[in-house]
Amino acid sequence: MSSKSYKVGDKVVYPGHGVGEITSMRGRTIGGAEQQFFDITIMDTGMKIMVPVSQAEGVGLRKVVDRRAVEKVYSILRSRSFKIDTQTWNRRFREYSQKIKTGSVFEIAEVLRDLSVLSGEKELSFGEKKMLDTAQNLLVSEIAIAKSRTHEKVMGELQEIFA
Repeated sequence: MSSKSYKVGDKVVYPGHGVGEITSMRGRTIGGAEQQFFDITIMDTGMKIMVPVSQAEGVGLRKVVDRRAVEKVYSILRSRSFKIDTQTWNRRFREYSQKIKTGSVFEIAEVLRDLSVLSGEKELSFGEKKMLDTAQNLLVSEIAIAKSRTHEKVMGELQEIFA
């Protein structure tokens, strides 16, 4: 998807930070060259991020997923036909960190599923608990926008899946 297809007011996902809104697009001169930037405000934190339009794709900026993708996310979350990697927790942690950094809603769903299932089997480490929360918050924010639902409603749906 080309960066030209984004416009002010669009809801976008910035990997690792979640859903934001493009609040403006403006030119700035940096190092003598004029560059276009998106100003993005992350909805959950209010953090403001400036992304060069030319690098939007490179940083993984994307539009919020549609309802069909949400259904796929829910089927990933419901799936129990996977094997949890029993490698050392720090290798697993690195792998999950990479998945979250991709910004892919499907990769983040896998992290949430794996850690939720794992937490039923053993006590998660502090880092794993934090990662579980991060994955859950990123998913809830995006699904809430995609389905026009409240965060609470989406959180409830996710909790039912892992009940």
